[in-house]
Amino acid sequence: MTESTVEAWPEPPLAGTEAAAVLGALERQRATLAWKCSGLGAAGLRATVGASTVTLGGLLKHLAHVEDSHFARLWLGVPVGAPWDAVDWDSDPDWAYRSAAQDTPAQLRSLWRESAARSRATVDAALRAGGGLDQLGAHVTRSGERPNLRRILLDLIEEYARHVGHADLIRESVDGLTGEDPPR
Repeated sequence: MTESTVEAWPEPPLAGTEAAAVLGALERQRATLAWKCSGLGAAGLRATVGASTVTLGGLLKHLAHVEDSHFARLWLGVPVGAPWDAVDWDSDPDWAYRSAAQDTPAQLRSLWRESAARSRATVDAALRAGGGLDQLGAHVTRSGERPNLRRILLDLIEEYARHVGHADLIRESVDGLTGEDPPR
């Protein structure tokens, strides 16, 4: 995993478009997660805090699933691909967290990086097609509504923000690394 440098640290624009601000906020959350998970081996990615079973490796795998499922299912209206399609989520809803302990650090980082790259490509294609963040995804809810691209992206930001907080605490317990941004 490439560690972000301070010079390249993503920031939402101060006075950009709505799309640039939303995508900038998401990229900042992704970069913070990558930083909190960087430089650790298997033991560090499997560490827990207190009574929680959440690990940094589990967060990488869970957020890879969230990236893939939001854009496959909600945006494109297609089933998620491998490895998610082989999981019985009804009987094992915590599979991503639980199974991460069986993956190597390289596998976890690659899975997350590739999922985020697919999401970026999907969003880029949607924005190039026109319609901005108001475009509707293919998924239809039980009430007959369809999420727009804005809502899907905001849901991702919310999911990342929650879990970046978890990553903060876990990483601090592993080696004392703290902070919102990499050291300058």
